[in-house]
Amino acid sequence: MKTIASQRKIEASADGSGLVSHAGALLLLHTLRVTGLDRALSTQLQRWRPARAVHDPGKAISDLALTLALDGDCLADIALLRSQPDLFGPVASDPTVSRLIDRLAAEPTRALQAIRTARAEARQRAWHLTGQRAPGADGELIPLDIDATIVIAHSDKQQAAPTWKKTFGFHPMTVFADHGQDGSGEPLALLLRPGNAGSNTAADHIDATRLALAQLPRQRRRQVLIRTDSGGGTHEFLAWLTRPGRWLSYSIGFTLTDDIQAAILRLPNSGWTPAYDAGGQIRPGAWVAELTGLLDLTGWPKGMRVIARKERPHPGAQLRFTDLDGHRFTAFVTNTRRGQLADLELRHRRRARCEDRIRCAKDTGLANLPLHQFTQNQIWCELVALACELLAWMQMLALHGTDARRYEPKRLRLRLFAVAGRLVRGGRRLRLRLAARWPWAGTLLTALARLQALPTPT
Repeated sequence: MKTIASQRKIEASADGSGLVSHAGALLLLHTLRVTGLDRALSTQLQRWRPARAVHDPGKAISDLALTLALDGDCLADIALLRSQPDLFGPVASDPTVSRLIDRLAAEPTRALQAIRTARAEARQRAWHLTGQRAPGADGELIPLDIDATIVIAHSDKQQAAPTWKKTFGFHPMTVFADHGQDGSGEPLALLLRPGNAGSNTAADHIDATRLALAQLPRQRRRQVLIRTDSGGGTHEFLAWLTRPGRWLSYSIGFTLTDDIQAAILRLPNSGWTPAYDAGGQIRPGAWVAELTGLLDLTGWPKGMRVIARKERPHPGAQLRFTDLDGHRFTAFVTNTRRGQLADLELRHRRRARCEDRIRCAKDTGLANLPLHQFTQNQIWCELVALACELLAWMQMLALHGTDARRYEPKRLRLRLFAVAGRLVRGGRRLRLRLAARWPWAGTLLTALARLQALPTPT
């Protein structure tokens, strides 16, 4: 069979002028500007600028964050920005960037605090510019989802260790602010830990929560719902959350103890109410019930409620030893006093979106910690957080009301960032011209117009 499709021979040459790749990265550059993140990093990192240095450390760090947002996964990938000075400005060389990371890693406590302070300042301005669309602006609780993940190391790096999954690498603890069903989320803390760190270590949960709360605008720190899996269901962590004056709500997974299983068996069928599916509708084969009055909760925080869920396993699922009477059981605890049990259980189950946020972070530099020293990789985790926040703030500020508000990093890069353009100078202005047939050009231009209309910090 012969094909009738014609294939023209395309000849290539490297003599084009005014062309830029990843022209959609202009969205991230404008986000840096309007949130003041570039200025905040420059101010906070002045300590690490050598005398007579050409490149500002804050600019270098923001360039690295842009690189990760555009799918880079090592320091050398900053060459993508360096090759396009008309779009990204002057970019430091690879040796300069490496020396900066070494200087920051030599003073990890101060360096991490400086970057985190810049992040918190920019977050407050980003949420202010977002207005009523910002998390917590409607008076509702802001869910902070805590979870740990495995980052595999393919070489012998400092403090890399065997993990509980029988792999080798690191076990960072993450905290993400959930933007709800119509949005994405942003990282508040990426706490790097050795691979053998425990999943239920209360001290790490407390440290990660402290870092996350410090990132929130001060007026939002009492509108917080802490959500974790059963790894956070420890006496020490719950006691810390409920300390007088802290004003935190929580919804935390709870291990099925013998007492809980006995309480479940004593509960009559009339004590169970239908559970909801992800859309808030009654889900057949799933029920919820409160066990608080059937348990001895001496030693646990006052006001803690224990809520259980039972459901029929899907066909082919293997039952566990904690499954009773052919049903699968889970439990969580909360200090929320109002609301239907099904609503509280659905709210807790939505913490599963944290898995999506972790996957997106791994698509933005967290999948591989490329440096050898532990302190260097701590700085790298802050770069990952910066990159993820740039993406989240850009979507909040520029893509609201569109399907692109929920795009994950891979789709953002494919549809918006990867577009090529031509920079045209004329009339004392610099204009970026995009391909007329690019399917998402309208979305990109609308988003750019929204960002350009926002005021810059003074």
